[in-house]
Amino acid sequence: GPGTLLPTRTAFGDGRAHAQQPPIGRGTQEGLCLALFRVSAVPKEGRMYTAGTESFLRQARKIQDEELKKFTSRITALFQNQDFGNETIDCLQRLFLIVSATKYGRRLDGKFVELLQTALQPPKSSKQVQILCAAILREMLPCNDLSVPWDKIQDTELLSLMFPIMLTQGNAKTEVEAMGQRLVRALEGRLPEGQSARHLLPLLSKIITLAPTSLNEDQTNLLSKRMVDWLRYASVQQGAPQSSGGFFNPRARQPGPITEVDGTVATDFFTVLSVCQHYTEDQWLNMQAFSMLRKWLLCSGSGGTSGPNSDDKSEVDGSVMSMVSVTSSSSRLLPPKERLREKAFEYCQRLLEQSNRRALKKADGELQKACLTEAVTILDIICKQDPAYVYRSLSCLKILHGRLSGDLSYARVLLPIAQFFLNHSETAAVDSEAVYKHLFTKVPAQLFHSPTLAYEFVQFCRHNVSFFTENLCVFRQSTPNLFKFLAWNSPALIAEFLDLLPALLGADNAVEIFHLLLDLPCLTAALDIQLRCAQTPMSERPALDPGGKPATCLEAFRHPQYRGLFQYLLRVESAPGDTGRLTPLRQLLGPMASSPRVVQCAESVPVLLQLFFGVVAEFADGVLANKLVLALLERSNQLYEIPAFKAEMHQVMGAQLPILCKQHPSLVVELSKPLLEFSGTVTNIQNKEGIFTHVVWAIGEYASVQHDRRCTVEQINKFFEALEALLFEITQLRPSASLPRHSPRIISVLMTALTKLASRSQDLIPRVSLFLSKMRVFVQSPAVSSGYSAEDVEAILTRATELTNLLKMPSVAQFVLTPSGEVSSPRFHRDVHVSLPLAMKTTSRLLEGGTGSIPA
Repeated sequence: GPGTLLPTRTAFGDGRAHAQQPPIGRGTQEGLCLALFRVSAVPKEGRMYTAGTESFLRQARKIQDEELKKFTSRITALFQNQDFGNETIDCLQRLFLIVSATKYGRRLDGKFVELLQTALQPPKSSKQVQILCAAILREMLPCNDLSVPWDKIQDTELLSLMFPIMLTQGNAKTEVEAMGQRLVRALEGRLPEGQSARHLLPLLSKIITLAPTSLNEDQTNLLSKRMVDWLRYASVQQGAPQSSGGFFNPRARQPGPITEVDGTVATDFFTVLSVCQHYTEDQWLNMQAFSMLRKWLLCSGSGGTSGPNSDDKSEVDGSVMSMVSVTSSSSRLLPPKERLREKAFEYCQRLLEQSNRRALKKADGELQKACLTEAVTILDIICKQDPAYVYRSLSCLKILHGRLSGDLSYARVLLPIAQFFLNHSETAAVDSEAVYKHLFTKVPAQLFHSPTLAYEFVQFCRHNVSFFTENLCVFRQSTPNLFKFLAWNSPALIAEFLDLLPALLGADNAVEIFHLLLDLPCLTAALDIQLRCAQTPMSERPALDPGGKPATCLEAFRHPQYRGLFQYLLRVESAPGDTGRLTPLRQLLGPMASSPRVVQCAESVPVLLQLFFGVVAEFADGVLANKLVLALLERSNQLYEIPAFKAEMHQVMGAQLPILCKQHPSLVVELSKPLLEFSGTVTNIQNKEGIFTHVVWAIGEYASVQHDRRCTVEQINKFFEALEALLFEITQLRPSASLPRHSPRIISVLMTALTKLASRSQDLIPRVSLFLSKMRVFVQSPAVSSGYSAEDVEAILTRATELTNLLKMPSVAQFVLTPSGEVSSPRFHRDVHVSLPLAMKTTSRLLEGGTGSIPA
């Protein structure tokens, strides 16, 4: 129950836990609080936790306001007694969990908020209490009870705790800029004894993000100089361990030199990849400076003398500048911004060299990958700001790409490398086609299951979509490969693919993408099998009988009979093929239709299919429209067996048919045979009503010589006979318990389509009139009337009566049911320059009896 999170006598007084729900122990809760601190920057609705953490969060969300008030009263008593020991820390941890466990802000008493602010002051409480109080205040909604007097704070660590609270309270931009000025003043001089600049750099990074213009040119140059010192001139000796007290021991081990990740002694300057047992203050500043270097270059570099507008320099000038800037003497003569670029370039080059070493610890190996990604991104920014660095960067990045392309664990690093070549290969006249081809063909096929890589890869495509569409053939050729990211990670990537899909579409691959979208859930199931098969050791795989039928999907994946089908579905590049041959594979993958991942993927397809038809409609010609309609009719019976998915696909595909027919009316005549076959099948009414209704409507609307001169009377008669037989079959069945119930909409559409066809071939009018006259008998029969409501019966009879009356005047029927373009799209009511409006006005005045318009 909710009480398990609150300090009760049962849970805390004697150390025994509640019988139903054990309280959160100190170690468990501290770990949970650490986890919550790590994700404090993530929006609450986007956080993901383990099952154990979720259990604690559910308990916290059940805490009622009255219970919370009693709990804060207990903490208040501890504060008033100046008790900042373990019990207070434990209570603050629980309170932080409670206020951060829900997206709705918890309201705390104003006096209690004042106590939390008071506890932030260093002399009054320990560091752990200060951190917890600050974390609790950060979770509060903006309120008048909370004021942040940051201008009076001298302690840098306390200032770093107070600044996020100020931001969450929605303070004005002027206060953020004032904080920036305060930080610059602190960083330009020597800080008081015991204060550290490393608490200020994260604040500076946030300020230049929120208010990038808050610093003037002199301040920017000053901080650029400090960044150079922090990056390049950190100590190469390890820090001394903290003294444990007692007298100085001359035999104590003195700090040694820094080492590399492979354990060897470092022979170059300190970087974030250097290893120490204990770090000095300037080494901490070095690491923090690198963490904000990218942001600082973007903020300060655009105004430099060697910015993006220096692209007009010749290659010779660039090479000369590059050679000159290598020397340290000329580097010291450079302006601050350019000198920072030079030192940042050296730092990144050093990281590339360090990443080539084999790390002794797994954590250091992961850090190498992260630093490589950041270093290549920073090199890209430097080269954008000063093209002279392009020639110095290309060779080492080519070597780096060759080294990493064979190791999938470095796949995320390949994205910034590809971005670098995309931005600068034209400047350096380098062909980077191989870099893109490797990226698009290898990475999605083998790492589709990595959500982080999938998101970064798709964002990379979105960012460069214009370039890829115009200059990179492999982008569209790799559409089946890119869809693997969507199949495995939908609906998380649905928004990104809504942006990418128009760029992937073209007249040459529209039909293939149509099939890809419909087979997306099937692709998800196949990817799941592929991944499970790869993770199953060879010794655990059952023996395969090539001549027998596979018993499971995993066996089918390795079976010769299905191997080719799996390979086609999991293909890397676009390839024409008969999707009808995948029918056995869809049936084989049927047991996976209920998989949550497959179901989620199926729910993403309708919106993508609607976008697909909307984009295709902009460039489709008659030939492509015919292919799409044929594919639509064919695939209506070849969908993955998810009932809700099939019904929704039929609705979406059916709704797009009238749009294609309106743009290309002749397709009804050109595709008369497949349309007749589809509309003449009674089972399509029940199984594919969404498509069937629109097919019948399209036949009645566009089977006319007005839309296509090839539409002969014989062709109209064929359509008529097929629809007449269909309507007869569904309305003239003998009464029985198994009489299928067809919607009034189907019956009305069939009657209307027959009437339209009869108005174009008047020999058919008697047959339609006779048929319509029998509709009253049909709907009033006991077997039928019991299945329809009164409104349904009225709708059918009304439509039959209206159509019968029209057919009594054949010329009027043709005018109403098959109007010409001038009638169906009139401009008379808007165009004042034609004679009809004037004639209508004159007639109206004469009929009204007025004399103003009669000439004397």
